[in-house]
Amino acid sequence: MVSFDPKDISTAKLHGYLLSAVAPRPIAFASTIDADGNPNLSPFSFFNVFSANPPILIFSPARRVRNNTTKHTLENVYDTKEVVINVVNYEIVQQMSLSSTEYAKGVNEFEKSGLTMLESDTIKPFRVAESPVQFECKVNDIIELGTEGGAGNLIICEVLKFHIDDAVLDDNQVIVQEKLDLVARAGGSYYNRAKNGFFEIPKPISTLGIGVDSMPSEVKNSMILTGNDLGMLGNVEALPTNEEVEAFLNTVSERYPNIREMSHRQKHKIARNYLSYGDVNSAWKLLLS
Repeated sequence: MVSFDPKDISTAKLHGYLLSAVAPRPIAFASTIDADGNPNLSPFSFFNVFSANPPILIFSPARRVRNNTTKHTLENVYDTKEVVINVVNYEIVQQMSLSSTEYAKGVNEFEKSGLTMLESDTIKPFRVAESPVQFECKVNDIIELGTEGGAGNLIICEVLKFHIDDAVLDDNQVIVQEKLDLVARAGGSYYNRAKNGFFEIPKPISTLGIGVDSMPSEVKNSMILTGNDLGMLGNVEALPTNEEVEAFLNTVSERYPNIREMSHRQKHKIARNYLSYGDVNSAWKLLLS
């Protein structure tokens, strides 16, 4: 067995060990607003429930390891003392991942990830309409655990009201775990689907993904492509050029002889197949043809 003293290894390496060993972790998909009313949406896996009476949830936006900066979510809860914690199920996991991209302050991650803002009943931050359970919370306290990169900030939230999608309840209004289909976070690029085990999602690109809001209307409004599909498509820095699209069509024309005459619906079905194999580039070239 290999042993470590936390003081003897880098924070980045320690961070990696902790996230890989303490897993899977539930995800707090936290919606806040800044002092000017701009919405913000970001996921955090340092999260759990800690009390039922009063109902208390705690999540922790850590200071960034690489440059010791703080996240917009933390800044917002200091300003407004309100947050909605949305749970993440498999149907929105790719959009959740896309929302973790470090967009500039004031950029609306709801729009970037293609998720729907739903007004809360008791607080100002919006709920994620697609999330099956949404907790409207006031922030009772924020406990800073340190001042260096990697230090957590415990945000102690009291649930004022919560909402559950009827589709995940049984006849006795009890949550059916299989229907809820929650997703949890593990180390590296790994996630855990509660009823199906581990799977991987590539981390958002280090540059900014274009987001769902920048997609052609026929793509973002597709009746075929799912939210997860859009989340994958939004995690690219730029769209393929016309020349790249043309070269792709020439390459696949033997397999799909009528590809240039296909309807959007037909192309979207084939694009979904490319996405199922993680081939986002080919999916985009087809969608833009």
